[in-house]
Amino acid sequence: QVQLVESGGGLVQAGGSLRLSCAASGRTFSMYAMGWFRQAPGKEREFVASITLNGGTAYYVDSVKGRFTISRDRAKNTVYLQMNSLKPEDTAVYYCAADRTRSSWDFWGQGTQVTVSS
Repeated sequence: QVQLVESGGGLVQAGGSLRLSCAASGRTFSMYAMGWFRQAPGKEREFVASITLNGGTAYYVDSVKGRFTISRDRAKNTVYLQMNSLKPEDTAVYYCAADRTRSSWDFWGQGTQVTVSS
């Protein structure tokens, strides 16, 4: 099993920045990739960004490209999401996820709230 704990959420004004962290523990050696998802009130959970843990290949949803950056620190088993130029529509609960099977997101964190005021 893998345990994921997110931190770094909060309230920020539009145009501001936040950095989310996701610390992994447990059987982390088996992980292939980690990612961030978000769910706004009344909406389905959506993919935001992911990164492979070996090669560091990153993927982003179009709406955050150029504003968000995902990175990883393998020594700390931690993935970060640097969010700049935040918009009110970025308001959501952000979830960290880990992919062990290369076919699905197998483990999830509890989520951290990000609120962007206009």
